[in-house]
Amino acid sequence: MEPYVKDALLEWKEEIENQKKEIDEEYKKVKLELQLYSFKYGITKQVIQSTINEEMINNIKSTYQKPFEEKYNKLKQQLKKLEDKRSVFNMFVEKIENASEKEQNHDKA
Repeated sequence: MEPYVKDALLEWKEEIENQKKEIDEEYKKVKLELQLYSFKYGITKQVIQSTINEEMINNIKSTYQKPFEEKYNKLKQQLKKLEDKRSVFNMFVEKIENASEKEQNHDKA
């Protein structure tokens, strides 16, 4: 493999890996927030189950449970998109590495 091509591929791989790192960091943040909203929703649900006053139940549902559930679902979708992005960037890195290795082995032959 020509040094120029090899260097260009390594540079591209580094760029892809940096983008993947950013995605991984965002993924971790979203996953933590998802965990938080899971707890919030669960706690709210338990409180509702332990409450007999219908007015309070409706108030808790509209003030907490519904918004927590919506946020939780939104975060789940965001996490899924980030998982898809991670997969794509992993493929890029893998394909670049394979192309570099294939050419290195070809050059040795």
